[in-house]
Amino acid sequence: MSRRTETHPDPADPRVGAPFFSTWRVGTAERQRQAVEAVGRAWERRPWPAGDLLGYHVYAGHDGSTLMHYSQWTGEHAYEAFVKAHRQERVDEVDTAVPGIERVGLGRYRCYRSRERAVGDVRMPGLIVTVRIDFGDGAQERREEWVDLVVKALGDDPVGHAGLMSAHFHLATDGGHVLNYAEWESAGAYEAAMAAPSTDSWERVRAYPGLQKVTGSRYDHALGLVPG
Repeated sequence: MSRRTETHPDPADPRVGAPFFSTWRVGTAERQRQAVEAVGRAWERRPWPAGDLLGYHVYAGHDGSTLMHYSQWTGEHAYEAFVKAHRQERVDEVDTAVPGIERVGLGRYRCYRSRERAVGDVRMPGLIVTVRIDFGDGAQERREEWVDLVVKALGDDPVGHAGLMSAHFHLATDGGHVLNYAEWESAGAYEAAMAAPSTDSWERVRAYPGLQKVTGSRYDHALGLVPG
């Protein structure tokens, strides 16, 4: 069966071969809450669909109108099988409970590199931040080099990013962008890091050739589902 969990996912889990992120627009904070509960009911009343699905998590956006979905699959083939056999019945139940959801799109990724939690760190994150980094034409093949620069900048700036618990850099399989999924101790810690003085390493990150657009979003973990 499917069961709820308060435990946050581990994006660095080596079993995850196909991490997927998607966004729903639902309109209001009340509809966020209703949609999360509808997703929970639709999954809990059905068997867990496949052993190749390690976890499915939903996050409420601080904008009061969006939900982010993060699913961890061992491979894309397993997801495609789920879509054919099990997805639509769950979608129909959620849409009956909360009509008018706009499903913005599904992003397929591979996790390239992580700045993992310190050994023994069992804190629950107080804030999840995702940052999408788009690159211009001809620069997509340099995404890994840019991520390496960011990881170095984090290492050179331990005080400025003291509240960062982990950061996981995902490369879109379509070649176009990087998605950073970051766990923060709190919203205050994140804001303090954003206000901290810049360093030479961060200036190199920001001035990287081909960097086109950076878009950040803040979330709270609203629902975790795992096999029960």
